[in-house]
Amino acid sequence: MNDPDLWRDTPATRGGCQCGAVRYDISAGPTKATLCHCRMCQRAMAAPFAAFLEIPQDRIIWHGTPVRFASSNRADRGFCGTCGTPLFFNFHDSDSIEITAATLPADFSYTPIRQHGVDSRCPWLAGLNDLPQIETYSTGVISNQTFEK
Repeated sequence: MNDPDLWRDTPATRGGCQCGAVRYDISAGPTKATLCHCRMCQRAMAAPFAAFLEIPQDRIIWHGTPVRFASSNRADRGFCGTCGTPLFFNFHDSDSIEITAATLPADFSYTPIRQHGVDSRCPWLAGLNDLPQIETYSTGVISNQTFEK
Protein backbone atom coordinates (compact mmCIF):
# COMPACT_ATOMS: atom_id res chain seq x y z
CA MET A 1 0.00 0.00 0.00
CA ASN A 2 1.64 3.19 -1.15
CA ASP A 3 0.99 6.39 0.80
CA PRO A 4 0.48 4.63 4.18
CA ASP A 5 -0.73 7.89 5.77
CA LEU A 6 -3.83 7.85 3.54
CA TRP A 7 -5.07 4.47 4.75
CA ARG A 8 -7.48 4.19 7.70
CA ASP A 9 -8.56 1.11 9.63
CA THR A 10 -12.23 0.31 9.13
CA PRO A 11 -14.45 -2.48 10.48
CA ALA A 12 -15.64 -5.48 8.51
CA THR A 13 -18.72 -4.79 6.43
CA ARG A 14 -21.00 -6.12 3.70
CA GLY A 15 -22.33 -4.45 0.61
CA GLY A 16 -23.65 -5.09 -2.85
CA CYS A 17 -25.81 -4.08 -5.74
CA GLN A 18 -29.36 -2.73 -5.70
CA CYS A 19 -31.09 -6.02 -6.56
CA GLY A 20 -28.95 -8.24 -4.30
CA ALA A 21 -27.64 -10.52 -7.07
CA VAL A 22 -24.04 -9.53 -6.27
CA ARG A 23 -23.00 -9.06 -2.66
CA TYR A 24 -19.60 -8.85 -0.99
CA ASP A 25 -17.98 -9.16 2.43
CA ILE A 26 -14.99 -7.00 3.35
CA SER A 27 -12.81 -7.98 6.30
CA ALA A 28 -11.62 -5.36 8.80
CA GLY A 29 -8.41 -3.52 8.03
CA PRO A 30 -6.94 -0.57 6.18
CA THR A 31 -8.97 1.21 3.50
CA LYS A 32 -8.55 4.40 1.49
CA ALA A 33 -11.57 6.56 0.61
CA THR A 34 -11.27 8.75 -2.49
CA LEU A 35 -13.32 10.63 -5.06
CA CYS A 36 -12.64 10.69 -8.78
CA HIS A 37 -13.92 13.43 -11.07
CA CYS A 38 -12.33 12.18 -14.32
CA ARG A 39 -14.55 11.95 -17.41
CA MET A 40 -14.23 8.16 -17.51
CA CYS A 41 -15.59 7.85 -13.95
CA GLN A 42 -18.30 10.42 -14.64
CA ARG A 43 -19.52 8.35 -17.57
CA ALA A 44 -19.15 4.98 -15.84
CA MET A 45 -21.18 6.19 -12.84
CA ALA A 46 -23.53 8.43 -14.86
CA ALA A 47 -22.79 10.94 -12.11
CA PRO A 48 -20.57 13.98 -11.52
CA PHE A 49 -17.95 11.89 -9.69
CA ALA A 50 -17.19 8.42 -8.39
CA ALA A 51 -16.69 7.65 -4.70
CA PHE A 52 -14.43 4.68 -4.00
CA LEU A 53 -13.22 2.67 -1.02
CA GLU A 54 -9.91 1.03 -1.89
CA ILE A 55 -9.04 -2.26 -0.20
CA PRO A 56 -6.53 -5.06 -0.79
CA GLN A 57 -8.17 -7.62 -3.11
CA ASP A 58 -7.52 -10.47 -0.68
CA ARG A 59 -9.92 -8.83 1.84
CA ILE A 60 -13.07 -9.11 -0.27
CA ILE A 61 -15.27 -12.16 -0.79
CA TRP A 62 -17.82 -11.98 -3.60
CA HIS A 63 -21.25 -13.64 -3.44
CA GLY A 64 -22.43 -13.63 -7.02
CA THR A 65 -20.19 -12.70 -9.93
CA PRO A 66 -19.77 -9.11 -11.08
CA VAL A 67 -19.59 -8.54 -14.83
CA ARG A 68 -16.27 -6.95 -15.86
CA PHE A 69 -15.87 -4.26 -18.49
CA ALA A 70 -12.40 -3.25 -19.76
CA SER A 71 -12.91 0.50 -19.47
CA SER A 72 -9.34 1.20 -20.62
CA ASN A 73 -6.14 -0.61 -21.47
CA ARG A 74 -5.17 -0.36 -17.78
CA ALA A 75 -8.32 -1.10 -15.80
CA ASP A 76 -11.62 -2.95 -15.48
CA ARG A 77 -14.89 -1.84 -13.94
CA GLY A 78 -17.31 -4.27 -12.37
CA PHE A 79 -21.07 -4.08 -12.20
CA CYS A 80 -24.11 -6.24 -11.53
CA GLY A 81 -25.25 -7.96 -14.72
CA THR A 82 -28.85 -7.94 -13.48
CA CYS A 83 -29.49 -4.39 -12.21
CA GLY A 84 -26.42 -2.59 -13.57
CA THR A 85 -25.15 -1.20 -10.26
CA PRO A 86 -21.48 -0.13 -10.60
CA LEU A 87 -19.49 -2.15 -8.04
CA PHE A 88 -15.77 -1.51 -8.49
CA PHE A 89 -12.80 -0.11 -10.38
CA ASN A 90 -9.64 -2.22 -10.66
CA PHE A 91 -6.25 -1.46 -12.26
CA HIS A 92 -4.95 -4.61 -14.00
CA ASP A 93 -1.60 -4.53 -12.17
CA SER A 94 -2.93 -3.65 -8.71
CA ASP A 95 -3.23 -5.74 -5.57
CA SER A 96 -6.15 -3.57 -4.47
CA ILE A 97 -9.67 -2.99 -5.72
CA GLU A 98 -11.77 0.17 -5.41
CA ILE A 99 -15.32 -0.59 -4.29
CA THR A 100 -17.98 2.00 -5.15
CA ALA A 101 -18.88 3.70 -1.89
CA ALA A 102 -22.61 3.83 -2.66
CA THR A 103 -22.73 0.01 -2.48
CA LEU A 104 -21.56 0.08 1.16
CA PRO A 105 -24.12 0.16 3.99
CA ALA A 106 -25.61 3.62 4.55
CA ASP A 107 -24.13 3.79 8.05
CA PHE A 108 -20.57 2.86 6.96
CA SER A 109 -18.10 5.56 8.00
CA TYR A 110 -16.88 6.86 4.63
CA THR A 111 -14.79 10.04 4.59
CA PRO A 112 -12.84 10.81 1.41
CA ILE A 113 -9.22 11.82 1.94
CA ARG A 114 -8.25 12.68 -1.65
CA GLN A 115 -9.78 13.74 -4.98
CA HIS A 116 -8.53 12.67 -8.40
CA GLY A 117 -9.31 14.01 -11.88
CA VAL A 118 -10.08 17.47 -10.52
CA ASP A 119 -9.45 19.01 -13.94
CA SER A 120 -12.82 17.50 -14.96
CA ARG A 121 -14.69 18.38 -11.75
CA CYS A 122 -18.13 19.87 -12.43
CA PRO A 123 -17.95 23.53 -11.35
CA TRP A 124 -21.49 23.50 -9.92
CA LEU A 125 -20.52 21.01 -7.18
CA ALA A 126 -19.11 23.89 -5.12
CA GLY A 127 -22.59 25.35 -4.58
CA LEU A 128 -24.45 22.22 -3.46
CA ASN A 129 -24.58 23.17 0.23
CA ASP A 130 -26.37 26.41 -0.70
CA LEU A 131 -29.30 24.61 -2.38
CA PRO A 132 -32.51 23.70 -0.51
CA GLN A 133 -32.21 20.23 1.02
CA ILE A 134 -35.09 17.75 1.03
CA GLU A 135 -34.92 14.24 2.50
CA THR A 136 -35.67 11.35 0.14
CA TYR A 137 -38.54 9.89 2.13
CA SER A 138 -40.05 13.12 3.47
CA THR A 139 -42.70 13.26 0.74
CA GLY A 140 -43.83 9.65 1.08
CA VAL A 141 -43.96 9.40 -2.71
CA ILE A 142 -40.81 7.41 -3.40
CA SER A 143 -40.76 3.67 -2.86
CA ASN A 144 -37.56 1.92 -3.91
CA GLN A 145 -35.76 -1.36 -3.57
CA THR A 146 -33.28 -1.73 -0.78
CA PHE A 147 -31.11 -4.70 -0.14
CA GLU A 148 -29.24 -3.89 3.03
CA LYS A 149 -27.24 -6.48 4.95
